[in-house]
Amino acid sequence: MTDRDRDAEGRARNSRPRDGLGRPLPHGLPGVERQPEGVVRPPAESLSEAQRLLDETMPFHAHEVLEDAWKSAPEPERELWRGLAQLAVGLTHALRGNSAGATALLRRGAANVEPFATDPPHGVDVAGLVDWARETAENTERSREFTPAPPRLTR
Repeated sequence: MTDRDRDAEGRARNSRPRDGLGRPLPHGLPGVERQPEGVVRPPAESLSEAQRLLDETMPFHAHEVLEDAWKSAPEPERELWRGLAQLAVGLTHALRGNSAGATALLRRGAANVEPFATDPPHGVDVAGLVDWARETAENTERSREFTPAPPRLTR
């Protein structure tokens, strides 16, 4: 049996450094600092921090922020935040060259945020994100060389 990295609560955690797209690097190499887990932020702060990370080509890290928002969101908004996290992971896969994973997550994320289009909470640009996700999924599916631009989360 191998020893696994564990956090203070005993949950398995990989302590290897990671690059800007969240890929593990060999121990001893400098990596990009990960987002702290379990941070509860107001929605505007979550969106702002996620947008900053997306704009810095760090969608894996943006996904971590959005995942925290999803886990702490009130029940009626959970699928919105889950969908936003899926869009960030889809972008991560696209930038890593995993077109199948990117396409699946972008389409799933679009489907999860789309029901909020009639009354988008927190200024989220649901219609724009759905269009971005579907177009990005199509372009990624067509060409592994496609490099998508990050989406705008809010209007």
